[in-house]
Amino acid sequence: MNRYILSIDQSTQGTKALLFDDSGALVCRADRPHRQIIDEKGWVEHDPEEILRNTVQVAKDVVAKAGIDRAAIAALGLSNQRETSVAWDRATGKPVYNAIVWQCARGAAICDALEKRGFGETVRRKTGIPLSPYFPAAKLSWIMRNVEGVADRAKRGEICVGTIDSWLVYHLTGGARHQTDYSNASRTQLFNINTLAWDDELLALFGIDPKCMPTVTDSDGDYGETDFMGWLDRPIPIRAALGDSHGALFGQGCLKPGMTKATYGTGSSIMMNIGEKPVFSDLGVVTSLAWKIGGKVNYVLEGNINYTGAVITWLKDDLKLIDSPGETEALARAANPGDRCCLVPAFSGLGAPYWDSDARAAIVGMSRTTGKNEVVRAALECIALQITDIVKAMGESAGTPIGELRVDGGPTRNAWLMQFQSDMLGIPVRIPDSEELSGIGAAWAAGLACGLYHEEVFNVLKRTSYAPDMTAAVRNEKYALWQDAVRRVRM
Repeated sequence: MNRYILSIDQSTQGTKALLFDDSGALVCRADRPHRQIIDEKGWVEHDPEEILRNTVQVAKDVVAKAGIDRAAIAALGLSNQRETSVAWDRATGKPVYNAIVWQCARGAAICDALEKRGFGETVRRKTGIPLSPYFPAAKLSWIMRNVEGVADRAKRGEICVGTIDSWLVYHLTGGARHQTDYSNASRTQLFNINTLAWDDELLALFGIDPKCMPTVTDSDGDYGETDFMGWLDRPIPIRAALGDSHGALFGQGCLKPGMTKATYGTGSSIMMNIGEKPVFSDLGVVTSLAWKIGGKVNYVLEGNINYTGAVITWLKDDLKLIDSPGETEALARAANPGDRCCLVPAFSGLGAPYWDSDARAAIVGMSRTTGKNEVVRAALECIALQITDIVKAMGESAGTPIGELRVDGGPTRNAWLMQFQSDMLGIPVRIPDSEELSGIGAAWAAGLACGLYHEEVFNVLKRTSYAPDMTAAVRNEKYALWQDAVRRVRM
């Protein structure tokens, strides 16, 4: 019997199930979207029970679609939207509140208060990341303060908290396991990346009882077994869990220091592998764990962008300028070359390298020549320009030249965008022949852990490349216009 690895990629917009054969090649995919719950304050939530239902259903869907025997599934790997945070009742498994999505800045006042008390540098030194409402610490703190009875129940050990990986592992194992991996833990702002443990001082600062926290497990470790709520005749092991961006870094084969990737999703994560020792930056990029795999921890420099693919969604759903993302390439090519407008997509503040939650979006430098085509082009440009900001900061922080950028995600299908990205960075951009890098990374980690795969699996992907084709003078002018636009929205 052929054997398969099932990978669940639980992302901001939906949940995918991916099936990989015994060579590590992607065989089939099925996915389901979930609701984006956004209120008048701009707070963003998901229904965690909907996500759980969809997770079980897409597993069934992909097996039916592929036409394989479900008994042939050897193991499960998980990748997840990272900072999205959940709290639930340990006994019943019921959430005490909706999942608070990574985009949601409702914890800003909590972070501001800690900053004023002088704890900002303590947080950064221990976690590698600056005080920010985008991380789970402030989100979970908000739940403890605002959802009636939860803080008291947490002190009695009745509440579990975690990121989406923890939520799924808990329920897929029938409540037997409350675990997270090192990559997800390092993004909570509660985990000390120097001691590799939950930090009691940080937990106390945010008002979160240590009894609530999941056990931190190797990214290719043992996460129990699941039968997908009775669907499988025999349970299968869960042998990997990775934050989606970390999964993409692993799937891209960025296993050595200096290797860098960018994931273009709703937002973007740019990561540079910096090896087995942390490097701390003062340039707006953060230090996290890549993973703990094969018993070894690797660190990364990372920058996160709130709006990349979401800018295209904004063009389509809110401005009604396009009917589908595929239209943007032709419109960008048709734009007036002399138009100088810049879009800064600070709809909910700016992430790395600026970390300015007060900034707001703007189109800067419009003239009478600015029309639909020019606005669409500016929307694509802002994706690449934000990534350029971060790659430049990483190279300078690590003192390591970046020879190429490996990229993944839906927007990489846009040839105009990929060429512009290469032009602005001045280095090759390399795109694999699959978009599913987060799920691939989780699947390969699980397959390696259970012995189905070997190191040759990293040769499965084939890549196409874009080389820079823009003069330095034009590149510098475009980047200067962008930097000026960013300064304006931060005034």
